[in-house]
Amino acid sequence: MAEYQNYQKTAQGGIRSDAVIDEGLRTYMIRVYNYMALGIALTAGITLVLANSPALLSTISSMGIVFFIALIAASWFGPKLIFSAKSEGVAHAAYWGYAALWGLAIAPMVVAYLNIAPGIVVQAFAITSVLFGSMSLLGYTTKKNLSGIGQFATMAMIGLIVVALANVFFFESSLISVGISAVYVLLISAITAWETQEIKQMYLESDGASVANRKAIFGAFLLYGSFISMFIHILNLLGFMNQE
Repeated sequence: MAEYQNYQKTAQGGIRSDAVIDEGLRTYMIRVYNYMALGIALTAGITLVLANSPALLSTISSMGIVFFIALIAASWFGPKLIFSAKSEGVAHAAYWGYAALWGLAIAPMVVAYLNIAPGIVVQAFAITSVLFGSMSLLGYTTKKNLSGIGQFATMAMIGLIVVALANVFFFESSLISVGISAVYVLLISAITAWETQEIKQMYLESDGASVANRKAIFGAFLLYGSFISMFIHILNLLGFMNQE
């Protein structure tokens, strides 16, 4: 959210009036969710294409570390590009590139489950949709300031990622992996509510069309990342339960 906070300092000002901005805010949030949904559709499309191309999927699987590093870079630089470039084209490129990278990164895992137990993938997506939708609705409607909760969850997430990396390189424990996924789902749920509240508060009725659209893309970028991350870890949990 640092990129947004810095950007807001130079954004076009104006007095917010709830009576005036209700319709504009509704349109803005619908745009955020539409972009997010299209990003998920792009990721799913890439995964399905790879599922039907075993040779290409094998090549992609061997490049896992490359996509991991690329995703970290995209997560860091994407939001900065969306605002600092002051171009809708750059904002779109950052977002759609991010969604495509996720499709390439998670395809081997998702395809493996599709080949073994396709129903688990459907269940994971359904559970993710309900949980994500509930937490996002909470963030949109609550009057409570969620910044403290969101920032705590974000810091805890950093520690969890360190533990996850240690497990990958040293312990290789499926039980630790499941525990990480369970905690991750809880943390990302809290972050989803916080992000939604922050995205809502970004809206200004006085914004021009270009600024409003870049804010919507930025919001979609955040929520898309949370949705996909939640889906991956719910899928991991269901996969482990299916083995029992």
